[in-house]
Amino acid sequence: MVNSKHGLIVNDIKKAINAGKYEVDTKIPSENQLSDRYGVSRQTVRKAILELEQEGYLYAKHGSGTFVARRRSKRGNSKNIAVVSTYMSDYIFPRVIQGINQVLSDNGYSILLKTTNNSRKGEAWCMEELLSKNIDGMIIEPSQSAISCQHQVLYDQMDMMGIPYVFIQGCYEAMLDRPHVMLDDVEGGRLITRHLIALGHRKIAGIFKADDTQGILRHKGYVKALQENGIEYDPDLVTWYHTKDKGEKPMEGLLRICELNLPFSAVVCYNDEIASAVINGLKAIGKKVPEEISVTGFDNSLLAHSKGITTIAHPQEELGKKAAETLIGLINGSISKKGAHVLLAPELVERKSCM
Repeated sequence: MVNSKHGLIVNDIKKAINAGKYEVDTKIPSENQLSDRYGVSRQTVRKAILELEQEGYLYAKHGSGTFVARRRSKRGNSKNIAVVSTYMSDYIFPRVIQGINQVLSDNGYSILLKTTNNSRKGEAWCMEELLSKNIDGMIIEPSQSAISCQHQVLYDQMDMMGIPYVFIQGCYEAMLDRPHVMLDDVEGGRLITRHLIALGHRKIAGIFKADDTQGILRHKGYVKALQENGIEYDPDLVTWYHTKDKGEKPMEGLLRICELNLPFSAVVCYNDEIASAVINGLKAIGKKVPEEISVTGFDNSLLAHSKGITTIAHPQEELGKKAAETLIGLINGSISKKGAHVLLAPELVERKSCM
């Protein structure tokens, strides 16, 4: 939060540089122009520019003005690693961070934690702030990863500065060549759907998240299992939702299917949280689970344990460890970027929500 006039100028110029509005060696507005724009004294402007010069954002040419500097690498001996997650209280992330912390601590690193609330603006803001700090690397859970990334320039800037980073849980489509550690969500979606088919289900509804790559990939696995077993894909049995709609849209989709009298005997849900809500919703309208409708989740969270939900085990701690090991390998040069693509195998966990 900016709480001073010079701080506002510093923040605005940083944002402009990080967003690519000012390229390297481009002259920024003069002291007089900035003074007029912000309604402050030239002394305040000079203070802001000096701070930006000290942080390596700007450099002065005597008699010519102030220009955007080529950012130098902040890699080195800080022993600080930034970890950016979508939610700190998410039912998966605490165990992921345990895995990350175990490996980083064993290697003498400290963690800087940031959360985005699964907002792309929040992710950009976190990255802008972290780029001004002395960090050796970054582990990032991308926000709304199925939607085109509008701040790729910040990742390009990290590449330019020599700051290695690893995506976890998902990855923007345009950056699939960047280092990442993920669960094989396609195979997970295929395994859970194949399990229902093996139980005799043919009309299987699906609820998937549209703005994260996990949802897209799990849907792909669902479709793959149907095709492998000669079952025609029915788009009317599939409900898509976005992060902001997760409280209402999934159950609304199932109610629509019921109102249209479309037959279905099972539901593949994006994750355990949705599966739990679906079980409650089905019971509320008089449907018995699993006697009438089987329900599956994804992630093997505490919710799945407590509600007896058949699910896919998410190797949360292992994923965190692999992400930290991969990042350390990138930092010390023992792993190349091309070799930094890790896909973890999913496992089916059978419980009482299916029959």
